[in-house]
Amino acid sequence: MLRSLFLAAAGSSRLERLVESAPVSKGIVRRFVAGQDADEALRVSRELADDGLGVTLARLDGGTGSAEQAAEVRDGYVAVLGRLRDAGLTPAAEVSVKLSALGQAIDERLAYENAHTICAAADEAGTTVTLDAEDHGTTDAMIETALELRKDFPRTGVALQAHLRRTEGDCRELSAEGSRVRLCKGAYAEPESVAFQSALDVDKSFVRCLNILMSGEGYPMVATHDPRLVAIAEDRARWFDRSTGEYEFQLLYGVRPEEQARLAAGGHTVRVYLPYGDQWYGYLMRRIAERPLALPKRK
Repeated sequence: MLRSLFLAAAGSSRLERLVESAPVSKGIVRRFVAGQDADEALRVSRELADDGLGVTLARLDGGTGSAEQAAEVRDGYVAVLGRLRDAGLTPAAEVSVKLSALGQAIDERLAYENAHTICAAADEAGTTVTLDAEDHGTTDAMIETALELRKDFPRTGVALQAHLRRTEGDCRELSAEGSRVRLCKGAYAEPESVAFQSALDVDKSFVRCLNILMSGEGYPMVATHDPRLVAIAEDRARWFDRSTGEYEFQLLYGVRPEEQARLAAGGHTVRVYLPYGDQWYGYLMRRIAERPLALPKRK
C-alpha cells in the first residue's frame, strides 16, 4: 500500500510543490541526494572514494521538452566527466544517464547522439556510462541505443528491472562477454500486463535474472539493498566461480551505508548510485516507495 501511494505521489505536481516547501524535506533530501550542483556531487564522490567505494553519478533531470534542454544535460555530463578525470576520481567514478533527459521523447536519434557524446567524454576520462532504466515503454529504445553505443564503447552499461516480465529475456540478450548489466528490482508503477505486482514475484524474477547474468559472460552489477538478495548474489557468485572483480554490488546513496562498508570490507566491488541536482522530487518518491521505512526518524 505504501509503495503504491509513493509511486502515485511521484507523478503529482501539486504534491511536489507541497513537499518542496516542507521544512522536513531538506533533511530527507540531504540523506538521499548529494546536492544541487556538480561541486557538491564531486565533494561527496571524493568522500565515498576515500572510503573505498565506487560511484555512479546521476543528474536529476526531468524529461526534456526541447533539443536545447537536452544539449544542456549533455554538456553538463561532459563537464562533470572532465572534472572527475581532473580530480583523479576515474575510473572509480562513472556516470548514469537517462535517455529521457537527452531528448528521447523528441527524437530517438537526438538522444543517441547526445549519449554518444557523453560516452566519448567518459572514454576520454577513463571511465564509462550506464543507461538508466525508466518506465517500460522506453525499454526497447533504451536497449537498442545501448547496443548501438556498444559498437564504439563496448563497456556501456544498461539497467534492467526485475519487476518487468520481459527482463529474463533481456538479460539473456545483454549478458554477452564484456557486457555490463545493472539488475535492480524496479521503481516505476507498471501495469500487471507487463510487470509482476507482488514483492515475492519480483524477488523470484530477480533471482532468475541473477542466475542468467552470473552464469553468463558479462559483468553483473547487482543493485539491491535486500539482505536476502545480497546473500543470494554472493552465493551465486561462488557457485559460478566468479571472483570479486567479476561482478559488483550497487547501492543507493543514503541507504544502508553500513552494508556498503561491510561488502567493501569483504573484498567486493561496491558502487554507490549518487544523484545530484534540483529535480529531486520524483527520484525521492520512488526511493521511498522502495524503502518506506528508510525515512529519517524524528528526533
